[in-house]
Amino acid sequence: MTSRIKGLMRSSECGVLDKNDLGKEVTLCGWINKYRDLGGLHFVDLRDKSGLIQLSFEDYLKNGGDEGVFKEFSHETVIKAEGVIGPRPESAVNPEMKTGAIELVVKSITVLSACDRHELPFIPNSPKEATEDLRLKYRYLDLRTNRLQNILKLRSDVSSRARKALLNENFIEVETPILYKSTPEGARDYLVPSRVHPGKVYALPQSPQTLKQLLMIGGTDRYFQIAKCFRDEDLRIDRQPEFTQIDIEVSFCELEFIKNLSRMLMSSVFAIDEDQIDFQTISYKECYDLYGTDKPDTRFGLIHQNFTQLFLNSDFSVFKSIAQEGGLIKGIFLPSTTGEMSRKDIDGLVNVVKPYGGKGVAFFKVNDGEVSGGISKFISPEMLSHFMEHQESSNGIWLFSADQDSSRAHACMDAVRRHLGIKYQMHEDAYKFLWVDNFPLFDWDEETKQLIPMHHPFTMPSKENLEAFLTGKPEELKEMTADCYDVVCNGYELASGSLRIYDPKIQERMFELLGLSPEEAKEKFGFFIEALKYGTPPHGGIAFGLDRIIMLLAKSDNIKDVVAFPKTTSASDLMSDCPSQPVDGQFQELGMSVIKKD
Repeated sequence: MTSRIKGLMRSSECGVLDKNDLGKEVTLCGWINKYRDLGGLHFVDLRDKSGLIQLSFEDYLKNGGDEGVFKEFSHETVIKAEGVIGPRPESAVNPEMKTGAIELVVKSITVLSACDRHELPFIPNSPKEATEDLRLKYRYLDLRTNRLQNILKLRSDVSSRARKALLNENFIEVETPILYKSTPEGARDYLVPSRVHPGKVYALPQSPQTLKQLLMIGGTDRYFQIAKCFRDEDLRIDRQPEFTQIDIEVSFCELEFIKNLSRMLMSSVFAIDEDQIDFQTISYKECYDLYGTDKPDTRFGLIHQNFTQLFLNSDFSVFKSIAQEGGLIKGIFLPSTTGEMSRKDIDGLVNVVKPYGGKGVAFFKVNDGEVSGGISKFISPEMLSHFMEHQESSNGIWLFSADQDSSRAHACMDAVRRHLGIKYQMHEDAYKFLWVDNFPLFDWDEETKQLIPMHHPFTMPSKENLEAFLTGKPEELKEMTADCYDVVCNGYELASGSLRIYDPKIQERMFELLGLSPEEAKEKFGFFIEALKYGTPPHGGIAFGLDRIIMLLAKSDNIKDVVAFPKTTSASDLMSDCPSQPVDGQFQELGMSVIKKD
């Protein structure tokens, strides 16, 4: 692509040239991807982010070019080459490359920046990939690969599409502060000490939650921001300590508007016609009943079945006691047409459920009405009849997770389902979106016997629960639902949001139920509580995780792939070696000292 703006060192990019450019004089710049000396015939594959082109030097040498320049050629050396686009010899045409039928016949060559071939830790575009730690330490080299450059371009395109879609709906992009006050979002804050105010700190925002609500109070009406957020929490393969979200807030909206807006936005971002996006609506409870998680991958079946009551009076004492003591017994049926499980496969499921607190997976096989293996001796004919009503076919295997802690039973069965989906390649090549709603308003902390917010303390209780919310005792409100929702796709939570509290009395009651005294609430949220008194429009919002969206579009399962300069799972940057010790005097200037743990 040629720039309309004058002043570049090159007249074209390498990978965009083709036979239509034969005879054209061009200047190219890039990295040496490969250098070949074929007995005096010299060739270079020159690379920039647009692709490769071959450089030939026969004319250069015939016209008195300095042959000594080739001594400086090595992988990743940066050069500038001027010449004419000519045809490759027929025997050298490479149909796999866009530029495979042409070459640059070099007239002059300049080495702009030599690469130290002896110190180069790895070759970026080598078929043999370096280890992840090495690629993270030398991230700038890894960024030279086509894969990461394509992902950076994809990320830029997606951000642009999201902005365009929201601006077309009369949203206004507003930047909110990074240095702000701590607000509860379910994780620890990153704190920034203030030199000007000794002993006080700013918090890096976990999200712009109160700020975007204040924008609604301020009459902004429709806000969005591609916002940087920070959470000091344990990391996973799909989580970073700093992340980016497409943050949205709307005044005078119903829940239906947020849902339709989300569908429109996902249509734009994923470049799918809106009428082809099936935003299947499912409740939080249904998600757990059918899949054992609130972010299921619905590209394949293996629906969970609840067999707790069936085992209530069975001869299998382990399951019987779990059922009688209020636990949960779930099962999945894997048809033999989908996959056959050997004993080794079944025994290996122990390792699948162990990270979720499971001790194993029970099973029995069914073959034309006959049972075998595992717990089959405890399966009576009456029980088998019930199981067969839930089977997709007559032959297959039933797998079970059972636990007195229902959350563990859900999690283990979810893990088994995901494992089977991958093992037997059951995933449809599609994006399957879910709108998950009716989330609980609260979690319940058994140790403290205290309500804690499932989402955050500004979430509106469901309308049908409002009277009970205002008058009920905390222990009576554990199962109360909220006007809260998630967007899920292919097993990833892409977005979370809610309708917000806009009545000061409801907000005051929320703080009371969460155990905050009026003084504590004022100290933490005084500015926000006061703002609610001055006429607050009903409003709601949602925030989409940009990094996870890019993961899906890039067909990656590692969030580090889609962030330009990512952190490791220990929240460190191997390239810059941060976090690092402060330089001498910084702690003193801030009035701080470090307490070392034993």
